[in-house]
Amino acid sequence: MAASVLHWLETGDHRVMRRVNRWRPPQWMRLWMVAATRGGDGWLWYAMGAVVMLAGGSERFEAIGAAVLAVSVGIGLFLGLKRTFGRKRPCALEPHCWATLLPPDQFSFPSGHTITAFAVAISLGVFYPAMVLGLLFSAASVAVSRVLLGMHFLSDVLAGALIGTALGYSCAAAAHWLGHSALF
Repeated sequence: MAASVLHWLETGDHRVMRRVNRWRPPQWMRLWMVAATRGGDGWLWYAMGAVVMLAGGSERFEAIGAAVLAVSVGIGLFLGLKRTFGRKRPCALEPHCWATLLPPDQFSFPSGHTITAFAVAISLGVFYPAMVLGLLFSAASVAVSRVLLGMHFLSDVLAGALIGTALGYSCAAAAHWLGHSALF
């Protein structure tokens, strides 16, 4: 059963890869995807952290702590999972017709950019609900860019989004609990 599910996922991933690799999106889409993936390299999250530190109110240290913890655990997870699974990237299997970015490493599963994006978006979104739509838009843009630029398969970013979301919620809950228990 597990083998048939994996085969089904792999078949779907390769079908999406071939369609994406041959698609010629409009220039605005290309620019957005490259900007999203570059933002996901870290500078977007540092900028969000700076904004939270400057204007985040009384919960800013808890929020930043939750985001840093979620990202740190996420990095450890994706590095270990990538070595364990050793899945090749789509760009290593089939040429991409419009994106020529170099991947940060050779392995695809799961998407580290997506884990980080959702870990930050969810952990900060718990503390700042008014920002959640913008945070989720940013995280989703990073995730979609990884597929459209040929860096990851669809299942890589879906797994990354799930892992990042779980880490974001868990670390935000832990930060809330620690923040409130420190008061007593």
